Amino acid sequence: MPDFPAATERARVRVPLRFADGYSVDAELVTFHGLTDGQEHVAVVLGTPAPGTVPLVRLHSECLTGDVFGSARCDCGPQLREAVERIADRGGVLLYLRQEGRGIGLYNKLDAYALQDQGLDTYEANAALGLPEDARDYTAAAQMLRALGVEELDLLSNNPDKAEQLRGLDIAVRDRVPTGVFTTAHNVRYLRAKVLQTQHTLPLGQLTELTAG
Repeated sequence: MPDFPAATERARVRVPLRFADGYSVDAELVTFHGLTDGQEHVAVVLGTPAPGTVPLVRLHSECLTGDVFGSARCDCGPQLREAVERIADRGGVLLYLRQEGRGIGLYNKLDAYALQDQGLDTYEANAALGLPEDARDYTAAAQMLRALGVEELDLLSNNPDKAEQLRGLDIAVRDRVPTGVFTTAHNVRYLRAKVLQTQHTLPLGQLTELTAG
């Protein structure tokens, strides 16, 4: 087993979630003691898995621009909305991780946006700022899952690195379930870069056609 300390639950609170499109669901928000990175990550517990099934889990990295302001430059807001409903229907957990900009922070992410406006893709922009393409580490996510008693799951994600990291942290990922594809005129180049650079599970042919158009 990887050598990292156990986290413990700090508090649970019931919160009714309401989305702009009218969808609503009640959730339990769970906070933790002892997370290795010292961040205030939150688990959103939704629904109850049927007996004999494993929970559906999403690791969702915080995105202020997409989650809160509805930015069309990424697909984060629609992915969050979709994940809440799919997890609530099946039973599982959404981990809301404080990893803005793939771990580089909000200000650096906005600096990277400015470079993307000059023609760089999302990964090239990070490199131009002297930052890693993806700085995220999911040790805290594994701690949260273990504290919740989740040791086997299906992962709602297009990103193979999330599954690989969790498996390396002794969390059994039975299956990786792709999210929907949420394209806009403003994010198609970003999505295509994720396929080419980090092998995200998205339809490359469709994205290439949209980019060319």
